[in-house]
Amino acid sequence: MKNLFLALALLLGAWPLAAANRSRAYAVTSPDGSIAVTLRTGGGLSYELSVDGVEVISRTPVAMTLADGTVWGGDAAPCRVRRGSVDSSFAAPLHIRSQVEERYSWLRADFGAGFAVEVRAYDDGAAYRFVSTADRELRIASETAGARFPGDWTCRIPYVRDCDGEEIVPFGRQFKTSFENLYTVARLSELDPSRLAFLPAAVETDRGVALCFAESDLRSYPGMYLNNPDGGTALRGVFAPYPARTHDGGHDGLQNIVDEYSDFIAVAAPRASFPWRAVLIARRDCELLGNDLVVRLAAPSRIADTSWIRPGKAAWEWWNDWGLYGVDFEAGINTPTYKHYIDFAARNGVEYMVIDDGWSKCKTDLLQGACDAIDLAEIVRYGEQHGVGVILWAGYRAFDRDMEEVCRRYSAMGVKGFKVDFMDRDDQLIAEFLYRGAETAAAHGLLLDYHGVYKPAGLQRTWPNVVNFEGVHGLEQMKWSPEEVDQITYDVTMPFIRMAAGPVDYTQGAMDNAAAGNFAPRRAEPMSQGTRCRQIAEYVVFHAPLAMLCDSPSNYDREQECTSFICGIPTVWDQTVPVDGRMGEYVVVARRSGEVWYVGGLTGREGRRVTVDLGFLGEGEFRIELFRDGANAARYGRDYRREVLHIGASRTLAVDMAPGGGFAARIVKE
Repeated sequence: MKNLFLALALLLGAWPLAAANRSRAYAVTSPDGSIAVTLRTGGGLSYELSVDGVEVISRTPVAMTLADGTVWGGDAAPCRVRRGSVDSSFAAPLHIRSQVEERYSWLRADFGAGFAVEVRAYDDGAAYRFVSTADRELRIASETAGARFPGDWTCRIPYVRDCDGEEIVPFGRQFKTSFENLYTVARLSELDPSRLAFLPAAVETDRGVALCFAESDLRSYPGMYLNNPDGGTALRGVFAPYPARTHDGGHDGLQNIVDEYSDFIAVAAPRASFPWRAVLIARRDCELLGNDLVVRLAAPSRIADTSWIRPGKAAWEWWNDWGLYGVDFEAGINTPTYKHYIDFAARNGVEYMVIDDGWSKCKTDLLQGACDAIDLAEIVRYGEQHGVGVILWAGYRAFDRDMEEVCRRYSAMGVKGFKVDFMDRDDQLIAEFLYRGAETAAAHGLLLDYHGVYKPAGLQRTWPNVVNFEGVHGLEQMKWSPEEVDQITYDVTMPFIRMAAGPVDYTQGAMDNAAAGNFAPRRAEPMSQGTRCRQIAEYVVFHAPLAMLCDSPSNYDREQECTSFICGIPTVWDQTVPVDGRMGEYVVVARRSGEVWYVGGLTGREGRRVTVDLGFLGEGEFRIELFRDGANAARYGRDYRREVLHIGASRTLAVDMAPGGGFAARIVKE
């Protein structure tokens, strides 16, 4: 425990600003001139950020302290400062747009003490990072990061959940988390000093500018948490120390539990580049729906040919509790059940079947193969015969322990990928595992869906075979959360914050939909909060290259009209247009795949009429297939209407959404 206390003292120590002796300022401005980042030296290294000429982040110290006591960011002045600009683009075939524009101004300040600082200013955000120029391995004792604000502004943060029902949980135990929680909305000064919050998190200025804090290129370093220790108007970065001693346990031995921490947070390779500290900036909340700064900051793809990476939807049995009916066999973990899910997927053009927990003979040893109740080789063969790939669930430690052989053996069988679960930490060891797992899986032509994991932080660009990430308070929570858990408001908050970091394994698609007052948690035959059209719209609003169909094939077969529409919605896009929205209230987004547009909208607890500007369609006549809330959807969540409309000279679409409702539209040119 002594090591832990020492580490936390380093992480949470005083954050002073010394007198600005020998102060020098080095500014970099976005290409359009609206965003400026200023790096200051003298009295310690710091940064400031302004938007449209108004300061939104006040002078904030930044530093790295090495284990030998060296401080990067002390009183040293740079020995060289370089500037430049970039105007290019790169392909992103599994993203919210197929081509990503790279347009920014940059500054690099090299210091004689073995480090440099890189700063970038974009038209929709800014970022900085430390870079080691030392030719030796280093131990990083702590990093000083965060943001000071000129006002006591409103923020939306996801706290780490309390452990074991205790009111105050030591930070050392808060580093073990599934990164799933609702957002707390509060003034900065009202935040709980005893609790950590994980990224992304958002702060709104008094002028309505939204600042979303994230990080990118998190390859071999712990993720950053935020904390306000003193009731002021600042958020301070906190980092999990490097694990010194661990044991396998938790969830049938599938997790790795930290018993003792080291007195440093990371081991850095020679000339390492550290994660980008990013601020996504929006004058209107809806601009965050199209902000892909996290992807732009990440290292380029290491997969030269990504054509084998097949996005799509997946039939999935865990959420609906293997809930088949109207069949002539007993549903469960057995071969007939999985063949039935494959038959459903094939009928509806669904690309995958995810076989979740329970398929393996030994959860902690995947090399023992499948349990006696199923013939996995036959299921995979049956799937291939019907054009449906099989993805297998795996616990983190079971996958990590025999990673190379597991990937080789199951790839040879014809399995298309793994859903890896229960990492539940974001220290350096877990960050390194995610990249190692992605590289190994790619070598064997396998997809990965990282579940029980922190937010995306650039990995999705570097290793695009990682097609999804959880780190979201998804629909699985509705199996056990009480009615007072407000998933409705979360659904119209998360797209602006968590989804700005990357894809979400939210697992939507419920066919049993509960209006206000009718919801009840159920492990079997679960339901969603909100309306049917809300669930349909989430396939447009939420981005996931691998999107689950969470409900039972038996339920989908009874609702074929909705099922056919859902199954036709793409999971990757050529273009995304943020249409309208306000955090915590409503969201409307348009996305294009080929020549077909989809528009999706969600509202919060209040019913709402939205008028969608369809100017993005261009000239011509268009046909709209619209799914909207029915007249009685506020009482019966399953009530919906399907309409076919024609759009001529008018370029607007007015839609009423019930409380907790939504709408989805497919638009084609006539």
